[in-house]
Amino acid sequence: MEVVLFEPEIPQNAGNIVRSCALSRSGLHLIRPLGFSLEDRYLKRAGLDYWEYADIKVWDRLEDFLAARAGKRVWVATTHAAQAYSQARFAADDILLFGRESSGLPPWVRDRLPENHIRIPMLPIGRSLNLSNAVAIVLFEALRQQGFPGLE
Repeated sequence: MEVVLFEPEIPQNAGNIVRSCALSRSGLHLIRPLGFSLEDRYLKRAGLDYWEYADIKVWDRLEDFLAARAGKRVWVATTHAAQAYSQARFAADDILLFGRESSGLPPWVRDRLPENHIRIPMLPIGRSLNLSNAVAIVLFEALRQQGFPGLE
């Protein structure tokens, strides 16, 4: 699996996601601009000592990432989706795309990728779950469906 964070803003969330990706052998892609430096102490502390195990790539533009992954299925995590993530049937080489903490994915991104939109069901009293929690929920459901390949 590959996780993509579109313009992430909060270093602690990114650090927690680094840890989840490292422990699940999932690639992590960060799309600029980033709301933090990759040297940020909060980012490093949240990722603990998992940085050396994480496969992290930084991209200047979402379009560049998508061109490099042409032909792969992208699941778009958005509160605007009708389908719950638990209804999706994930494959081992799928990509999971998540938006900014403050505003999610902008309409142009959702429009660029009109298929495979998923959401995490929740009460309508808040905007969304914490980004690192949302990534963990969807990523580990996708891995569960694959039988947790290579994990123990």
